[in-house]
Amino acid sequence: DSLIAEAFAITREASFRTLGLRHFDVQLIGGLVLNSGKISEMRTGEGKTLVATLPAYLNALTNKGVHVVTVNDYLASRDQISMGQIYRFLGLDTGLIQEDMSFLERQQNYRADITYVTNNEVAFDYLRDNMASNLNQ
Repeated sequence: DSLIAEAFAITREASFRTLGLRHFDVQLIGGLVLNSGKISEMRTGEGKTLVATLPAYLNALTNKGVHVVTVNDYLASRDQISMGQIYRFLGLDTGLIQEDMSFLERQQNYRADITYVTNNEVAFDYLRDNMASNLNQ
């Protein structure tokens, strides 16, 4: 629990220093809900993108990679660019998966600490990975 509090506090400060955005208390609660594996319902404009930085940073500390899944390429790109400033400030790198990427580009981006990807791309990549007859396909 102390690691959660420390990671959230660090992310909150990094967000303020890089973007000038400070997580509100309700957004911290949303981050806790997401981190516990539950769904946090928020309306448009309530800061879902910023909320996701809290558990994303915490879970990226495991060096296993974190996937932030969005509904379209525009949001994935926008969020990777804007929220990536926070992660880079914290010493992490980000990746972005887009529809027109080659297999090698996808591999490189999935190796990032935090990867932004659409729900369609992650689903099709999962299917491709499980249908491949060797590791280079």
